[in-house]
Amino acid sequence: MTDIFVIRNQHGHYWAKSKQWVSGDDPKVVLRAKHEDEAINTLVELSTKDIDLRGEAVATELDERGNPVIEPSQIPLPSLEEDSAEDESAEEESAPVVEPQPDASDEQSESPPNGAP
Repeated sequence: MTDIFVIRNQHGHYWAKSKQWVSGDDPKVVLRAKHEDEAINTLVELSTKDIDLRGEAVATELDERGNPVIEPSQIPLPSLEEDSAEDESAEEESAPVVEPQPDASDEQSESPPNGAP
């Protein structure tokens, strides 16, 4: 019988209660949803923030301690330093460059009206 749903990404990492991806080595920190639609709603929210996310709501049972029975990911989690460096470079690349525009009053004061010298 399915007891709960967990969210797993394309790397086999699980969404945790702490709102970050974890490997699944410690199942007690993995976020649990009682209903599939709760897990799917969370997954939709996550995918709006990360367009590269390929996740799924996975049905799983609970063990005798009440923790989800999950298989830990074999792919290491990216380090926090790499994530913050990637976020900063992405922000720099996506930030529009705003060139200062000359003020209209400055242009009028430099040239004489009606073409007079």
